[in-house]
Amino acid sequence: MEPIIAFAGSNSSTSINYKLVKYTQSLIKNEEVRLLNMINFPFPMYSEDVEKEKGFSNSLMEFANDIKESKGLIISVNEYNGNVSAYFKNLFDWLSRFNHFFLEGKKVLLMATSPGKRGAIGALTITESVLPRFGATEVITFSLPSFYDNFDSKEGIKDAALADAHKEALSKFLSKI
Repeated sequence: MEPIIAFAGSNSSTSINYKLVKYTQSLIKNEEVRLLNMINFPFPMYSEDVEKEKGFSNSLMEFANDIKESKGLIISVNEYNGNVSAYFKNLFDWLSRFNHFFLEGKKVLLMATSPGKRGAIGALTITESVLPRFGATEVITFSLPSFYDNFDSKEGIKDAALADAHKEALSKFLSKI
């Protein structure tokens, strides 16, 4: 059975996007979901010199293979200064150098959250626009604004309208894979 791969675009040990991904995967009952904590996937900053000198790390090749063997992806991107984090951008730089179409044929539930009222919409929009370049065939999005007001680790998403929008996005994603 092909799993769904779920991860956050952050390598922070306190990532709120990881918390959102973890909560989302807990709602999936009839599919295998592999939740990956990116803190376990360190990559050097991409440069052609590093690629030429050291090639592709085993962890990158394993991660790329996990994506290839999956039936879909759940990703939650974090935002710094209206853009994706350097870690997430670097991850995609490495993956695209290993195989430009590393998302070929994949459906993606793309989420984002932040402490602010915009819910990392800048990073979400940027990532949504770039995923098809790497072969993603469908991208379903969800943004959770004001994470600390709208999320509880035991209850999940507290705001009813946001909880409904999240469930709808998840349901749509699951119906597509």
